[in-house]
Amino acid sequence: MNAVDVIRTKRDGGTLSDPQIDWVVDAYTRGVVADEQMSALAMAILLRGMTPGEISRWTAAMIASGERLDLSTVDRPTVDKHSTGGVGDKITLPLTPLVAACGGAVPQLSGRGLGHTGGTLDKLESIPGFRTRLSNAEFIAQLGGVGAAICAAGEGLAPADRKLYALRDVTGTVEAIPLIASSIMSKKIAEGTASLVLDVKVGLGAFMKDVDQARELARTMVDLGHAHDVNTVALLTRMDTPLGHAVGNAIEVTESVEVLAGGGPADVVELTLALAHEMLTVAGLPDADPEAALKDGRAMDSWRGSGRAPADGRRDRVRQVHSGRICVHCGRVPDRGGGLAARCRTGAQGGPGVRRGRGTAAQEAGRCRGGRRGAVRTPYRRSQQDGRGARGGRRRGGDHRRRAGARPDRAGADSLTR
Repeated sequence: MNAVDVIRTKRDGGTLSDPQIDWVVDAYTRGVVADEQMSALAMAILLRGMTPGEISRWTAAMIASGERLDLSTVDRPTVDKHSTGGVGDKITLPLTPLVAACGGAVPQLSGRGLGHTGGTLDKLESIPGFRTRLSNAEFIAQLGGVGAAICAAGEGLAPADRKLYALRDVTGTVEAIPLIASSIMSKKIAEGTASLVLDVKVGLGAFMKDVDQARELARTMVDLGHAHDVNTVALLTRMDTPLGHAVGNAIEVTESVEVLAGGGPADVVELTLALAHEMLTVAGLPDADPEAALKDGRAMDSWRGSGRAPADGRRDRVRQVHSGRICVHCGRVPDRGGGLAARCRTGAQGGPGVRRGRGTAAQEAGRCRGGRRGAVRTPYRRSQQDGRGARGGRRRGGDHRRRAGARPDRAGADSLTR
């Protein structure tokens, strides 16, 4: 078997056989198939698509390329969440400790920015001393202790996806639904979670621009989860404007901490609580009250308990966000008069962060340095009452855009997951 034959099969609209899929994924992981060849195959998949059987086999091959975690020793119900990515999407940061504070265990293996979207690992690395890599033993220990662990997938977990993830970011193949679905689900299945909630973004700032695309992706991932005995549900949420007031690593962490402290932008709080309710329900904790956990400080305590700073042993680093790490190129949208923007070129707001060194491509090239080069400030909303910003300080520049709605598409979610 050789790579050229596999590429030609998909290029010409054919269906890849199980042996072809098993071989090409394994050979690429071992370095037998070159990046150039896998790039050609990824583009063929983007243009020609894959059948459900091909996607299922491709996902299984990705999982089989590495190890699978065993979380049976964790004495809480395990439930994870994954977002398909958007601009200003920092929901993982407040959501993970919130669900842990309500009794769940969240094994959050996160990634870096892909395309114009930001990555959770990039955001966390803007916290001085925060360590995003844990051994499997450390990961399971923290999960059993504080109930929340946000970190990078280990070297042995779906290594095929790690290589292909970085390749897609620089070859224009990020949007391929079969590759998105297999990438997400191979990691989530391999991490060993019992339940999974998917936040599938749709709109101008998402990879899926229309609802039909988003439904197709969501159904594909839900089916993959069920096939591997993971209780999987999906929500469709709008991404026509950035979430919250901040786009950029360090300033998104700051905004996330504001949510955990009981404040923060209304759209970020709304979506965080909606996903928390869904996660707790599928985890068998439907009576838990995430709103109360935000108000009484339990969520903030869980966040602080997850801090990791091996250089000096301090566990309170996660409370800090160093303002000096915000990019010097930050700018402000000029005042164009009053009013509220319901939609904007959301992807364009995420692009500057990628060009300044944030995300998968930058990390692979050794250019990423946490928050310093990846922060791009976007304007704060001015209150209609007093013209003040969200933190109380008067902002120069006039009225700015506001989130058009982060409300989950409940009808879509019900049709996809029940």
